[in-house]
Amino acid sequence: MRFIRLIAVMATLGIVQLAHAVQPDEMLQDPALEARARALSHELRCMVCQNQSIDDSDAPLARDLRVLVRERLTAGDSDRQVIDFLVARYGEFVLLKPVFAWHTAILWAMPGVLLLGGALVLFVVAALGGFFLASFHYRKQIPPAAVVVVHAVVALAGFGELLRR
Repeated sequence: MRFIRLIAVMATLGIVQLAHAVQPDEMLQDPALEARARALSHELRCMVCQNQSIDDSDAPLARDLRVLVRERLTAGDSDRQVIDFLVARYGEFVLLKPVFAWHTAILWAMPGVLLLGGALVLFVVAALGGFFLASFHYRKQIPPAAVVVVHAVVALAGFGELLRR
């Protein structure tokens, strides 16, 4: 019985998390315009919360942006015009998914560069670490704790066979 209560409480809390911050007085009468406004609201970042869309945020600025989006749509703007207006006013930071352009190329390329750099460092540690550790360890010039740390890094990198040579 306790298990069923726990599941019911967790389900209730999950439903509460899915609730949107859009208030009934903000909603448009036209269902097509409201659907467009909701779709646009999911693409725009709350400048206060920063990791939430304006559709999910309860911040006063997010409410103002939701109202502004609906006003622009009611005035006859296209979705692209509304986005362009907000980007011109608040900058590209207002977009939850930044556009790919030359000035944002480093933002898009950096994860791959860091991943390749980390892989290169692990490879060098594994390739050279086994050779240098073996010679230093036998001469007792480095403390055993450092040997254990480097051995662990090499093993995690998947190059443990180099240590057994």
